[in-house]
This record gives sequence, structure tokens and C-alpha cells, in this order.
Amino acid sequence: MMMDKSNDNPDEDNVSLQSNEKMANVAVKETLGVLQSLRRSFRRPSEKAPRSPKSKEFKVTAEAEAAGSESDAFLSQPPPSPGLRASSPPSPSPRSSEGFFLKREEDQPDVHKHKPLARSKTDATSSRLGDSFMKKGASFRRSLRFGNKRDGERNGKQGPPLADDLLEKTDKKEEIIKEVEELYTLPEIPQTPPSVMQISKMIEVEVLEVAHVNLLSLRLEYQKEREQRAADCSVELSKKEKDLNLLYRDLRNKISTIVRESNSLPVSNKALLVPIARIIQEEERRAGEPGGLPDSWMEAWRESVYEGVRVKVNNVHLDQREQNSSWLAVHLGLLGKTIVEDLENVKRDLKISYPASFRVFSTYVTKYHKVVGQHLKKLEPEVTELKDLYALLDWILNEYESEKIMSCPSLQPEITEEHTVLQLEENFLKQLKDKFCCKVKEDMREILERVIQLEFDDFWKDRKMPQKEDNFLNAPFHMDIWTKVKGTIVNCGKLEPSLEKKVTSSCIGELKNFPKRFETEFKRHCSAFQPQPLWAQYLITYINSFAALLEHMEGYQDSCPKEVEEFRGEVKWLIARLRQTLEDQFKEDIKPYMRRMMTRKWLTSDEDFNHLRHHTELLSQHCDVTRPPHAQEFVSELHYHVVREYIGQLMKYNYNCRNRRHERAAAKIRHQWSQLRHLFENMKSSHEWLHHVGDDLSDIIGQKNKKEIKNHLMPLVEHYSDFSRKHLVAVLYFRGLQRGREHQLILQQLTKLKKEVGNVNKKRSQVLFEDIQVTARTDCLSRLLFVWDGVMQGES
Repeated sequence: MMMDKSNDNPDEDNVSLQSNEKMANVAVKETLGVLQSLRRSFRRPSEKAPRSPKSKEFKVTAEAEAAGSESDAFLSQPPPSPGLRASSPPSPSPRSSEGFFLKREEDQPDVHKHKPLARSKTDATSSRLGDSFMKKGASFRRSLRFGNKRDGERNGKQGPPLADDLLEKTDKKEEIIKEVEELYTLPEIPQTPPSVMQISKMIEVEVLEVAHVNLLSLRLEYQKEREQRAADCSVELSKKEKDLNLLYRDLRNKISTIVRESNSLPVSNKALLVPIARIIQEEERRAGEPGGLPDSWMEAWRESVYEGVRVKVNNVHLDQREQNSSWLAVHLGLLGKTIVEDLENVKRDLKISYPASFRVFSTYVTKYHKVVGQHLKKLEPEVTELKDLYALLDWILNEYESEKIMSCPSLQPEITEEHTVLQLEENFLKQLKDKFCCKVKEDMREILERVIQLEFDDFWKDRKMPQKEDNFLNAPFHMDIWTKVKGTIVNCGKLEPSLEKKVTSSCIGELKNFPKRFETEFKRHCSAFQPQPLWAQYLITYINSFAALLEHMEGYQDSCPKEVEEFRGEVKWLIARLRQTLEDQFKEDIKPYMRRMMTRKWLTSDEDFNHLRHHTELLSQHCDVTRPPHAQEFVSELHYHVVREYIGQLMKYNYNCRNRRHERAAAKIRHQWSQLRHLFENMKSSHEWLHHVGDDLSDIIGQKNKKEIKNHLMPLVEHYSDFSRKHLVAVLYFRGLQRGREHQLILQQLTKLKKEVGNVNKKRSQVLFEDIQVTARTDCLSRLLFVWDGVMQGES
């Protein structure tokens, strides 16, 4: 190899550079001249001697031998030397040699196929070098876009019958796909390498195998000189080492570019991958020898595959969020389609261009796992909406491994051997799930705020009457909330069971604060409505609605018991406060009428009781539109209050029925009590035990003969064991019996009966008289009477 030895004279360097460029052009023309000569030799009439039986370069099928011995004679001739010489004048090509030589070598194992030979050494026969020129020259012609078969036919020139027959047979066998064999024959390495510029030109125009063989020649020359000058590191040797490094870098860069773009090139350009695979194999074999690159060629090839995949993924169309609300779903759909189409191309076209040891399909799949994982990581900061987060998680957890993408039937059976899981960064999926759950909470919070705003807009602002559903007052927001929660949880269950549980916890956890928030806004906007009937209707509506919402959420008790229990507590407290507000309104409404019971006016007029009955009937109407069990709880509580307040008026010493007015008073108590009892029975009060007290007291008050009173104490004591002496004194006072012997006997009889009955029938849940306060009498006579009663009781 001729190398420039001096850089002192710039003019000489320019002349040398121009000379090198001319020599490189001559080398290119020489290569074409070799191809023309080989083609003319191939098309001569069949007058040559048969192929030597010692030749081991090709197998000839019986079909090809029948077509003529012309190709055998051609293959037995030694090819021209690859060194620099005057090129043969190019003659017009009636048919491109590209298709024939490449397909004869690669796609037509039945016509001419290599035997699996061991790699040749530098002293191999010159016929192997000629074979290399034939193959690589064809690639070179393709890079220069020489004419093809159709061009020859268009010019009215046809090849010899033998070539036509072979090409026709090749076309028929194109569908037979076989991978490149693992073993290969290295073309003969020239004894004298061409110049650096010539090798560089060969790399530039993609005559890669020819360039590589000559690069190996230069490398062997460098190794030989290095051994000879082991003790003397000359400038010339250092320069040659630098040239080798630069040429190898150029070769690797060219190979990387071709590999990177190989899955985007037309099928006809992918024949370059075969010599690239051979170059990589040879360089891997020579790894560690002086003059080569220090790092792995196979790793460089894998990195080129990775870069090609990365470019492919990054080129998938991506809309701006502002332009398309479904930007991410569209992008992921296109990304999945690109992955499948690219891997189908690898399986169909690229896989057969490499030996099996390259594991081409597996490498592309692995690189897609890595690149797609990185691509999704880059997309993640832009994904902020709940629907987009769901689309991303669904694509990662379900679609990527499904038949839509990695398990696509068109990728079988190769894909069944591959790992189909994305290579995501550590904790990326966990962070994405946490982000999704946080977004679920934010989204739920916004929905709940909208619920309150809708209530204000649709009802509170215009004081609109609430709606009814199944004859019960109802606000539809509980169904809206449940539908949203259920839909979110069900959809998340399609992603992953563990995520479903986390999302359920997030949803119900956010609901925990909703009852208090709703109550605050409701009272702020609607407190001015009380004591109007609309206020009570709103209270009942929200008792019903929150009870229904709690019933919906209790279905998730097993999956997140803590959150459900916390939500249950908040809802129950809200319902209790709403019910208490409704009870307080009823109590406040009947309070002025209750005060005038058991008075002179009461005895002579029914006006106050009619008001009491009216409000009780309104209460009944409210209960009719309240869902069970809250209606019964509400009625029972107010039933107890009405009984306690009505009977309690007897204990206040407001009125004394003298002059036989006690019979009239007893009849009125019995009549009014019957009406109240009927109302509460219709409302299905659970306090049936309260029904007896009115009749029992009427019997005592209405007795004509005061001596008979002590005989009617037993039912009252049996029904209400907490009925005490002080309560009896108040009742006797109302009846008109304040003192005397009969008064004492009646009190003594009560004491006796209470001892007999004892606490057998006493139930804490049926306490009435203990909650009824007896008003103390402050006059002197009453104090003397109580002292006398005490003395008499002690003597007895």
C-alpha cells in the first residue's frame, strides 16, 4: 500500500489527495470492468471445458447442468485480480447482473449454493476473490442504481437462454425463505492493499465486502510491520495505525447507518445486510488482534438496531393536547400498529439476511421493549387527565402484550419464544398507578363539588320542590355519584385487580369528606327557609339520598373495610343531624300547644289539641316520603316525645279538677289519646308500649269513687314500672284529691304494688316516667302534706 510519507509541502499533499481520488475512481471503474468481463464470460456459447471436480465453491443442480455447461466453465476460471489495473471498457449491459448474482448466491439454493466451508486464510485461491467481486460488485451497481432486467428488455436486448432460464427459476422460488448459513467463506485477502482513499471510496459507495477484504489486507500489513518494528515505534507505523482506525470507524459508521435504516429500506436494498453480517462475524473472530477496533462489533450492531427502533418510535404521529382531546389514545394506537408492522417486516425480510446466531427477531423485540418503555416515560409528564392516564395504563398492562401488538398472530411462532413485557424503569409503573389514584381522588372531589353546585342551581336558588322517586323524596345525586364510582372501579378492575382495590379506597376515601361539605353548603343556602314546609322536605330528601349513597358504598365493605366504615360513620352522623333538625322543628311547632294542655282552657276548648293533631298529621305526611328504616326511627322518637310532653302536663300542677270535673277531664284525655294513638299506629311507630299510658291514667282520674282508685293502680304499675309516688301525687292533685285518708291509702297501695311487682318487667328501653319531671309545689300546705304523708307511710 502506498502511503504519503511527508506532510511538509501542502502542494504535494493536494496533488497526492487528487491522485488518490483519481485512483479511487479508477478502482470503482475497475470493479465495474470486472463485473462486465465476468458477465461476458458467463454469456459465451457453451464451448468451455466442464468444471473441475476439485472445485468446492458451488453445488450445481441437475437442472442447471441440463441448461448448459457454460456457467461451469465460467466458475472454473480464476477471476481477475482485485488489485489496481486498467479497467476493461464497459460494454452495454443487456441485463443487469445484480438480480442474478445475488439470487444465485442467496435465494436459489437449488441452482448455486455455497457449501458450509471453514473460513479461508489469506492464501486461498483467486477464484474466491472473484466470487466476492461478483457479489459485492452487484451491491455496488445497485448503490449506483444501474439498470435492471426491465431496462434491458426496454432497450430491446435479451440475455442468453441460460441466464433467462435461471432468472425465471429464481422468480418462481422467491417465496422459499431461508436464513443465511452460519458458516461462510472469506474472499481471498489481497497481498497488496489499495490506498486509504480507495478503501474509503469503496466504503462510501457501499461496496462493503470488497472494502473489508482490502481493509483486512491493510491490517495484516500493519501487523507484519508492527512485528518487524516491535522495538521501534516509527512515525510511519503510527500513521498506518491511525489510517486503520479511521477506516474501521468509517466502515462501522456506514454499517450502523445501513442497519439503522434497514427496516425502512425497500426490499431490494436489504441485500447489503448479508455482507454486513459476514463483516461483523469476521471482526468478532478477529477481536483482540492489533489494528482493529477495541469494542464489540456485535454490540455496535445491536446499538444500531436500537437506534433504528428509537427513530421509528419517535416518528409515530403525536397530536398536541390542545388540538385533539384523544391525542394519547390515537398516538398509542398508531404506536401499536407501527410496532406490529415493523416486527412483521423483520420476520419477513430482515431475519433471512442474517445468520441464526444474530437472533435478529429477538433483538428487535428486545429493543422495542426498551425503546417503548423509554418513550412512555418521556410521555408521562404530559399525561395529566384521568382518561389519558387510564389509556396509558391500559396500553401498558393489557394491549401491549395482547394479540393487538406483541401477541399478534402474524408474529407467530417467533414471538412465543420472546418475553413480551415492557422494559420500564424501576418504580415507573408504581408511580404511574399512584398518579392515577391521586387523579381519581381529584376527579372525585371535582365531581362532588359539581354535585353541590347542581343542587344549588336546580333547587336551592329558586326554592324548588324536591323530586320524588317511588313515592319517596329523592335527590338524584346519590345515583350519579355511585355510577361514577362504580364505573371507575369496574374499569380499573380491567387493568389490574390490585389497582382496583387502590382506586376503590381512593374513591370512598374522598367521599368521607362529602357529607360535612354538603351539610355546610346546604345550611348556608337554605337555613332561611325554616320553619317552612320546604325546609322539612329538603331535610327528608337528603336523609333519603345519603342513606341510599351509603347503601351503595357498603357493597365495597370487603375490599376496603376501613374506608367504608369511616364513610358510614360520617353519613350516619349527617343523617342523625338532619333528623334531629327535623325533630327540633316539630317539637318547636307543638311546644306552645303542649303548654296549654291540662289547663282550664284545655278542658273547655279543643283548639290547642287540634293544632297538635295537625302538626302530627304533617309529621305523618313527612314520614310517608321518608325511606325506611329512617321513617320508623323518626316517628318512634317523636311518638315518645308527644307522649312524654302530653302526660308531663299532668305533673305540673297547672290545674285541679274540683267539683267533679275530673270525669269530664278523664273522658277528654281518653278521646284525645285515642286520636294520637291512631296517628302513631298508622305511622308504624315501634313504641307500642306507649299506647297504654293514656288509658291507664284516665282510669285513675275518671273514678267517681275515690276509694276505687287504689284498685286501678295495678295496670299502670305493670306497664310502667318507673311510675313513682311523686307522679301519683301529681295525678291525684289533677283529679282533685290532695289529702285525706283515701289519699294516703292510695299512696300506700302503690308502694305495696311496686314491692310485689318489683323490677321484673322493667326494661331500660321502656322508660317513660323517669324522663317526666314533676314540678315541685312551693306553697306551705303542700309541704305540710308531704311531711304528713311521710309520717303515715312510716307508721304503716
